[in-house]
Amino acid sequence: MEPVIPMEPKASTTIPRGTEWIGQIKWDGVRLLTYWDGIGVRLFNRRRKERTWHYPELTAIKSYCTAASAILDGEVVALGQDGKPSFSRVMKRDGIRRPERVKELQRTIPIAYLIFDVLYCNGEWLGERPFRDREEILSRIIFPNGYCLRVVSYSDGRALFAAVKEQGLEGIVMKRLDSPYILGGKKDYWLKIKNYHDLVAVIGGFTLDGSRANALLLGLYDDRGSLHYVGRVGTGRLTQEEWRSLTESLRLLQIPDRPFANGPRVSPSARWVKPRFTVRIQHLGWTDDYLLRQPSIQEVADIPPRECRLAEGIPV
Repeated sequence: MEPVIPMEPKASTTIPRGTEWIGQIKWDGVRLLTYWDGIGVRLFNRRRKERTWHYPELTAIKSYCTAASAILDGEVVALGQDGKPSFSRVMKRDGIRRPERVKELQRTIPIAYLIFDVLYCNGEWLGERPFRDREEILSRIIFPNGYCLRVVSYSDGRALFAAVKEQGLEGIVMKRLDSPYILGGKKDYWLKIKNYHDLVAVIGGFTLDGSRANALLLGLYDDRGSLHYVGRVGTGRLTQEEWRSLTESLRLLQIPDRPFANGPRVSPSARWVKPRFTVRIQHLGWTDDYLLRQPSIQEVADIPPRECRLAEGIPV
């Protein structure tokens, strides 16, 4: 079996209505396809890089799949200390370079495989079959074994997204029940709606690309008045003109020493500034190192810097 590039959902900000749609939790992990030809099992990520020895627990396919042959599509996740999927933890498993460390990491970073589609089963290619058929086949061939589970579908996408927001999970994927499986494609059949969080942060520095800032170094204040670095952001909604204007304003505030109590490791092009400007951002939560995940700038904010505070529970 040759590895394929899996189908991907398109990004969306609206949740579709109608009985032709179902919703699934978007699990924050690593995409993984399982190839079982009846003789052996091989695992590949969405870029067709082999991961078979990274996750040996998944190669015992007869412990969770009854099909004589299959291609399964799913997500590998690892839980953090808060009991929620942690992308940084699963990447420690996925990024391992030495096979001799696998047994240790199986113990310290257990994973779960959340299966949501089947492309091939018992000698038949299922890509042209509608999702409702593939899901029904999946329900017949997959049974839980403690670390392999079948992803549950929900008819009410709005209620699902509300629950995801309450639990602080990554988001949802809405799928049309009549959708085929399109290899390497992003089509409107699948839509991902992410659970973004809003935050106003202080600009404590910036990096340059030529004469213009290309990323901002952000911080938040603790109760003692110290500014703590929480990440860098270079994408979002600022126009080229807004970037130029912000760069000129920040240049006037440059200082020789970093304003952060915890020093970020940044490029030599970094410039430190007096913490006078704030920006409104969206992000997907926090890493295990308490840095912002996938922040994007929404606008320059009119919020006093001292009002930008670390959330309770984040250590300093």
